[in-house]
Amino acid sequence: MSKTHGKFIWCELMTPDTSAAAKFYSSVVGWTTSEMKVEGMPTYTIFEANGIGVAGLMEFPAELEGTGIPPNWTGYVGVDDVDQSAKDFAANGGAVRRPPEDIPSVGRFAVVADPHGAVLCIMTPALMDKSPPELAFDAPGNIGWRELYAGNGEEALAFYSKQFGWTKDSEMDMGPMGVYYIFAHNGRQTGGMMTKPDNMPMTFWCYYFIVPALDAAIERVTSGGGKVVNGPMEVPGGSWIIQATDPQGAFFCLVAPKR
Repeated sequence: MSKTHGKFIWCELMTPDTSAAAKFYSSVVGWTTSEMKVEGMPTYTIFEANGIGVAGLMEFPAELEGTGIPPNWTGYVGVDDVDQSAKDFAANGGAVRRPPEDIPSVGRFAVVADPHGAVLCIMTPALMDKSPPELAFDAPGNIGWRELYAGNGEEALAFYSKQFGWTKDSEMDMGPMGVYYIFAHNGRQTGGMMTKPDNMPMTFWCYYFIVPALDAAIERVTSGGGKVVNGPMEVPGGSWIIQATDPQGAFFCLVAPKR
């Protein structure tokens, strides 16, 4: 595995109202937007922080309407060989939801699910003359944390460690809520995973966007038509978080170093 295999490289929102979503997240997170045009494909919106692309926005695909899949954020994990990684997901109990295909000048991607149904995208980026700029990992506007509500947290950690080379950084006993596993990529904490509560209808990944202060961001969420569904709460290390839904129903999270 290369050093980029297993690295979260992108996050993408599929929503039925892209213009409303662009306005909402620009207000809440502080992102600006630009457009990317790829021949033969719909215009794609890029969310930027300090002029650096951190996430994308696209129209909810017509083929997914009526399937019960809500508007959602999905993460992309970089892999050395997307075709082989898709095969590995399937061979180890997961599934390939969309087989590998090329996005001209961007890379080759596939949509996969782990053995309990949580969905991710995997991608082998196109070769570039130089690497695109990246935000500091803790910069406002960046994706600061990724979290999996798994069918079984311990099994999920073993599965993803095999696929992506992730390692267990630490674990926390949360009493009745079970064990929270923090995983790392190349030695850096990247996210966490836990067995989902019984009242949660499905397994899924969620993503935390960094904002400077939480209370002001909460006001922007609610005034913009979103809804806070959990929090605010302080987490180990002193950061503050909320979990929320946007006006179109997509689940997202915010994290800040202070209230």
